[in-house]
Amino acid sequence: MKKVSVALGALLSLTAGNAAVAQEVTLRLSHWVPPTIAPATKGINPWAESVQEASEGRIAIQIFPAQQLGKAPDHYDMAQQGIVDIAYVNPGYTAGRFPIYALTEIPFMADDSVAAAKAIHEWYMENGAAAEMSDVKVCFVHPHGPGALHSQETITSPEDVKGKNIRPAHATMARFVSLLGGGPVQVPAPEVREALSKGTAEAVTFPWGAMFDFKLTDEVPVHLDMPFYLSSQVMVMNQGSYDGLSDENKAVIDDHCTPEWSSKTAAGWLEDDMAARDKLMADSGQTFNTPTDEEVAAWREAALPLIDEWKESVTAKGGDADAILEAYKAALEANDAAY
Repeated sequence: MKKVSVALGALLSLTAGNAAVAQEVTLRLSHWVPPTIAPATKGINPWAESVQEASEGRIAIQIFPAQQLGKAPDHYDMAQQGIVDIAYVNPGYTAGRFPIYALTEIPFMADDSVAAAKAIHEWYMENGAAAEMSDVKVCFVHPHGPGALHSQETITSPEDVKGKNIRPAHATMARFVSLLGGGPVQVPAPEVREALSKGTAEAVTFPWGAMFDFKLTDEVPVHLDMPFYLSSQVMVMNQGSYDGLSDENKAVIDDHCTPEWSSKTAAGWLEDDMAARDKLMADSGQTFNTPTDEEVAAWREAALPLIDEWKESVTAKGGDADAILEAYKAALEANDAAY
């Protein structure tokens, strides 16, 4: 497999020769989004650049974007098995594997992605990571701005979903579509446009920026303008790769695996999402539908069974679902991120 090294800028003011001497380790980071869109340019890349700079050249990071080293759903295993050192993971692409983290996928719980990023990080490290992701090091969580429902025909209420094929953002949204009588079409983000163009799907739950990132403005020009859900990716590191670092380099990684870094990476993505929403609103070819208060209430009520199902899945794994749920709600409230 061809290896592509993506340069992330100069390593401080060192000369090329000195940088080579100072560099102690090269870490391979894999992700599955196009390298030119906000999750990469305003989240993943700045994080990697900061690690390099903070290490004063001792750590170099090679980035392999756009599924070069593996499919999106495989990225957790790629990090866990040491195929790469660092991987960008969407836990929702592997249904049932991370039942505690799936709580973050339930719609209408958080309406501020930057504040929610910090809340999710704090909550998960206390309530789920040791049970579900103990074989990797969790570095940061990375939600987009609250996503919306984009469709070919008008959808403003839960009843409108019945009979429609919809590409959901993750496993929990797939279950929501099923509960409403729709058909979930589960494909990774890079394959959504093909599904829509072929008629396999008629609608998609996506962040605003994805309308341009994946060239969907002509495919789904009707938008339900309300905060609908979050999809919160996780950057994880192979435990052996971390354990093999010097104490000095471990400290650099630790400083970049914090709730504050989760918020920082989410901020750039939110900025891009809101700019994309404004651009869509200025396009006469796009239609925006604002739900009434009654319709919002109906959507939220329709999602309540997802919480009961989530509790069952966590309890089946031996978790205290009620305590974990209350801790999540408290973290969202404490960070002013609750819906």
